[in-house]
Amino acid sequence: MRIIRGKYKGRSFPTPTNFKARPTTDFAKEGLFNILENVYVDFDCSPVALDLFSGTGSIGLEFVSRGCSSVVSVEKDFRHWQFLCKVARELDVKEWQVLKNDVFKFCSHCDKTFDIIFADPPYALPNLSDIPDAVLPLLKDGGVFVLEHGRDYDFNNHARFVEHRNYGSVNFSFFQ
Repeated sequence: MRIIRGKYKGRSFPTPTNFKARPTTDFAKEGLFNILENVYVDFDCSPVALDLFSGTGSIGLEFVSRGCSSVVSVEKDFRHWQFLCKVARELDVKEWQVLKNDVFKFCSHCDKTFDIIFADPPYALPNLSDIPDAVLPLLKDGGVFVLEHGRDYDFNNHARFVEHRNYGSVNFSFFQ
């Protein structure tokens, strides 16, 4: 895992070989952050971000590196959560909170709202199509929610869908 830009630019953290995560490719991550910076998010305003199904923590760390004042990363898998905690300690990142929790439980009990929400669930998650409705109540007015998913999903008919971008096998649906 490599951080692309910001205060931790160029830092990389080798992920353990026993990881089940499918990290967002650097190509897709660069495309995503270009869109976020040029269309949806002013990172100079210290936005608050939520990273769901965090996996390697690549997106959450990219949020921190680019200037988010607070980032909450939620990961259910114990090994992945341990890795995220280790990286947070190594970098001594105060603005990054790593939680071990089920995303749907977290969303149903969370009382915070966020400027940016990113979710990268397992593509085979049975209830992947339920994620936008579970997550959108946590989005601040004017904020953006990005859902990474496989090509089998189409969210064009969702009331808060705004656009879709494709980077090879990686698909991003944007909601506001």
